[in-house]
Amino acid sequence: MIFDTHAHYDDEAFDADREALLASLPEAGIGAVVNIGASMESTERSLALAARYPFIYAAAGVHPSECGDMKEADIERLKEAAAGEKTVAIGEIGLDYYWDEPDRKIQKKWFDRQLSLAAEVGLPVIIHSRDAAQDTLEMMKAAHAGEIGGVIHCFSYGKEMAREYLNMGFFLGIGGVVTFQNGRKLKEVVEYAPLSSIVLETDCPYLSPVPLRGKRNSSRNLPYVADMICQLKGIDRETLERVTWQNALRLYRLPQNTENAALKY
Repeated sequence: MIFDTHAHYDDEAFDADREALLASLPEAGIGAVVNIGASMESTERSLALAARYPFIYAAAGVHPSECGDMKEADIERLKEAAAGEKTVAIGEIGLDYYWDEPDRKIQKKWFDRQLSLAAEVGLPVIIHSRDAAQDTLEMMKAAHAGEIGGVIHCFSYGKEMAREYLNMGFFLGIGGVVTFQNGRKLKEVVEYAPLSSIVLETDCPYLSPVPLRGKRNSSRNLPYVADMICQLKGIDRETLERVTWQNALRLYRLPQNTENAALKY
């Protein structure tokens, strides 16, 4: 079974066939999915999906690109959401310097507030960091993120930065980019990182793996990612699926003795 640790099934890209697609995942070998909050609205939608589907969990948080209008009341609502039985993380949160907006000071403010929230409620964090390697790392260290725990989603930096996060005890989220022809840097990271620190993710509907690059992504495409990691690590699929499943359970603090995390509920 495969655990998709990062998906956005509330996205409008799935409006036409969301129900049928989600119903098809278990028979396709997808045993669990975490649907990620990227705004206050998508956090609410993620909670609703988790309430409806036994194999879906939710993360509550606001993406750096969506934090421009955040208010302190939103932190209180995220705190309420974090108390939900199937809320397993605060995220996705972080810094994104690829875009000019919101202002970096605003991004940093709400990144820090959400890191503090995660520490307060005792949930791991899902970190988004794009073109902001040093600031992300410095803020995480200042917030003692190693004590919070979590995953660097869609890891996109090199081995040196990977070492920093691995030393903090963080997992690395690996998805479709590892199959790209221009994904050499990520391939090197996958070769370098211990399998015990890798989790699988899609970021769907984005970042479809080769040979489906450019099309809508879904958890059903994770075998392409798995096969590439197996090739890079020199291991078989059974080993990869077993270890990354257990890694995901550790990341999200779900029962370790279950083949299917939905059995908790």
